[in-house]
Amino acid sequence: MSYLNASGFWKNFRLGDELHIAGSFIYNGLRRYHELQQLEYTDEVFDFLYNLAVGIERLLKIAIVLHEHSDLSDQEALEQSLITHSHLDLVARLRQRSAIKFSKPQNELLQLLGTFYKTLRYDRFSINSVSQSRKETAAILAFFSKHLKVDFPERSSLFGTPNEDRFRDFIQRTVLKISQTLYDVIAARSSALGLYTYELRSGSKAESIFLRKVKIADEDVLWKELLIFLMNTAPTTGYLKFLKQIEPLNFDPALLRDYLNCFKSDASKAAVMDELDWHYGEMDTSIRNERFVTIGIIGAENVYFHDPEDDESVEEDDDESI
Repeated sequence: MSYLNASGFWKNFRLGDELHIAGSFIYNGLRRYHELQQLEYTDEVFDFLYNLAVGIERLLKIAIVLHEHSDLSDQEALEQSLITHSHLDLVARLRQRSAIKFSKPQNELLQLLGTFYKTLRYDRFSINSVSQSRKETAAILAFFSKHLKVDFPERSSLFGTPNEDRFRDFIQRTVLKISQTLYDVIAARSSALGLYTYELRSGSKAESIFLRKVKIADEDVLWKELLIFLMNTAPTTGYLKFLKQIEPLNFDPALLRDYLNCFKSDASKAAVMDELDWHYGEMDTSIRNERFVTIGIIGAENVYFHDPEDDESVEEDDDESI
């Protein structure tokens, strides 16, 4: 098959872009759910469901196009048929050409995502939402109640419903199984067509979802280990010496837990940003601007820090040449 015609280019490259987009949405949804501390805040639950619904819907549509399209297809009819947000309808359509199986929890999560995207996400634009609030949370709790056999007490606006690790694990297992099943279908079909649609950029969110089978909790272990390393490593390199020479701001040690939470949660970062703004507000303008320049160097590309080891290696090379 030639990749140079329009349909080949479309399926090989544009759908490859879509695969990365779908993986990014799914990753963002899992990350967002992992960060939730409790399940009462509609905006946070909405963010999780929206990212997941969009990502899996796009993944299904990639698989369908690869199976249904040919150069003899009615292109306009195919494109119009993809204007739907019913995840289960898309699964049923794909099953006509590919033997995919999902468990009851996986099918019901797909149904939940379809219901959310078609109706729940617009529900607050209706006056009926006055008497029926937090439908997203109710749907998630019903899902957990059925499949994890857990009873939820009457929700309180004071305490809410805490998110738990068993909920996080269940969501992650269910989502990854759906995602990886669909990716396998895409990989098999694109290979059969002589396409490379399934190829994923190293380090991308899509690679983390489809190939690395990411565990979001393990990523939290990473930043904790790096933090311990930076705190306890002697400044033997130019980069570490640069970091150690920067005078720290006068943050409150009593609020250390809040500061550490900034590494794992956008909501926690927002809470501490006010304190950071206060620290900067106490500085003279010239000192603040100078600090911005210094802080900007950290993590910047194409910045070289001189290391004493470099001098030693040069001396060794000189000795060898003599």
